[in-house]
Amino acid sequence: MKPAASRMVDRMNRLLYLASQSPRRSQLLDQIGVRHVVLAPGPDEDAEALEAVLARESALTYVRRVTALKLEAAVARHRRLALSEGPILCADTTVALGRSILGKPADAAEARSMLQRLSGRAHRVLTAVALAHGSRRLEALSVSRVRFAPLSEAQIDAYIASGEPLGKAGGYAIQGRAAAFVEHISGSHSGIVGLPLFETAELLRRCGWAL
Repeated sequence: MKPAASRMVDRMNRLLYLASQSPRRSQLLDQIGVRHVVLAPGPDEDAEALEAVLARESALTYVRRVTALKLEAAVARHRRLALSEGPILCADTTVALGRSILGKPADAAEARSMLQRLSGRAHRVLTAVALAHGSRRLEALSVSRVRFAPLSEAQIDAYIASGEPLGKAGGYAIQGRAAAFVEHISGSHSGIVGLPLFETAELLRRCGWAL
């Protein structure tokens, strides 16, 4: 067995691979002191294709399936690049309004439609997290409820003009200007942003990561 001092050095030198290009997820890992590097998809990978919704798929099944697919793609990428050992973390977030899955709007018109549907209503935000550690695969799920105040067309117009809705699940970013639309949250704020920190920390601890 390694001496305590050696084990401490190993822990301090640990490096996590974050299989996400989201700057928010990287910032959230920084917030809890997790040293990491981004393991982004290469130009030959079609990451968007992994996010296609299957017929009659529930939001829960969808977000878990997509996260698992993204993780396995990242594991293959890590192997192909012959990178040093380290846990690989992946996450995916989706917004569900009733049985409808609201993904990333393709354009301003789709963003407008989403925001009009969310106006004055409660919806769910689901974020799945998956971690590969050697041959182990660990996963966790965060489900939060968010209620928007009624939005006027002027508010929606101004928000779309900011450009913030594009590329965001449900057409909004709670860490940005859309925070002004939120009447109530039940659940994990970091999970709504894109990486639930409590669940992520628990997965890392299960791999022996000291936080």
